[in-house]
Amino acid sequence: MVTKQKILALNFLFAMFFSFDAKSDQIMDGHVLVGKALSEITNINTEELLRISQSTNPPIYIDVRTPSEIDEQGGTIDLPRLHNVERGWLEYKVPERVLDRDHPIVVFCDTNQRSPFAALALMKMGYTNVKNYSDGFLDWKSKGLPLEGDNAPRSMLYRLPQKVVPQVWSAIGFTGPGDYFNSGHNNNLTFIITDEGVVVVNAGENYLLAKALHDEIKNLTNQPVKYVILENGQGHAMLGSSYWQEQGAQVVAHIDAAGEIQKKGAQILNGLLDSRRDKLSGTKLSEPDITFESEFVVTLGGVRIEALHLGPTHSPGDIVVWLPAKKLVISGDVAFHQRMLPIFEYTDTDGWINTWAAFLALGADVVIPGHGGPTDYAKVTKYTRDYLQYMRSEVGQIIDNGGDLQDAYSIDQTKYSYLDTYFELARQNSGRIFREMEFE
Repeated sequence: MVTKQKILALNFLFAMFFSFDAKSDQIMDGHVLVGKALSEITNINTEELLRISQSTNPPIYIDVRTPSEIDEQGGTIDLPRLHNVERGWLEYKVPERVLDRDHPIVVFCDTNQRSPFAALALMKMGYTNVKNYSDGFLDWKSKGLPLEGDNAPRSMLYRLPQKVVPQVWSAIGFTGPGDYFNSGHNNNLTFIITDEGVVVVNAGENYLLAKALHDEIKNLTNQPVKYVILENGQGHAMLGSSYWQEQGAQVVAHIDAAGEIQKKGAQILNGLLDSRRDKLSGTKLSEPDITFESEFVVTLGGVRIEALHLGPTHSPGDIVVWLPAKKLVISGDVAFHQRMLPIFEYTDTDGWINTWAAFLALGADVVIPGHGGPTDYAKVTKYTRDYLQYMRSEVGQIIDNGGDLQDAYSIDQTKYSYLDTYFELARQNSGRIFREMEFE
């Protein structure tokens, strides 16, 4: 029997799944709905977007396309504080990334078909300053404006190598998390070309990525790769080692990094199987050929190359590669630029700050950081040592006042919110520094 209650329930379900216009007696399709959404939101064009991007309080940008679309369409808009949040996850993930309900937000997609709904949803969620970039990504791209994305679509590399100074090249990685679409190339892969051979810094996250880097090296020189120096024992530094060893290169690492590879290497590799899939083809765990404690020095073609362990920093076995004649340092994860640094359970933040003096004492004019583009001491000091000092000072005050872990999670880090990985790491960093300092 069809009861009144069942009829009401069916009517409710139809109302949930279909939009109905009582005036026209027609079900409205997406074109009609997007038109209605556009009438309820604030829309801006490319010229207006460029103007507000230069304001004193620039917006947070949200690209609601899928990662595969971003990859296929050639990247995304190159503006700071831009996040990819797929339309289907908007309501869940934006509150994790935008804590201030009044902060300016700009949403966009490719051709203004999903972003109007995203803007309307954010307004209904309580965000007060939302704009829809109605021209969309494809218009931005057609105008030749800067793009952030896979800059080497025919290569496993996220970016092809760029010359930093004569004889030194670096393939600058993605400054966000490593994933399938960037092939795990989210750190910098640097190499030094000499008349007697090539020295590579970082093996890459996988066999195919190492091969892609080698292909680019062979386009620049006929010299063989003699050494591959690992900045530490993390996956994106060392998992490509077996490729280089097959080519006759010797892999070099600090003794503590070698210990990390022995203890955790298999776990790191297995942890990537689901996310990297076919891009891990050929990748197998391999241990370094040469280890050292304080320094490893080699001179090739008149170029002196020093791998130095300066002290405790980001992770066990972190080293820098110093080229004294060029006044250039390849810092690895000792120094960060353009992205927030991560604090791990084993990171010695106080030791890292103290090690910074030895890092500055090298006297480099150029710094190739572990993440982010080539820069100088001032920039990496701001994003590394100064950040650590600020966080330790804030946590110290909380501990002195009898505060707890929840208080640490509330530390205001918004002055760093324009850095990539801020939303992934800021809260985690607070908690880990608190737990570290609790027992100092």
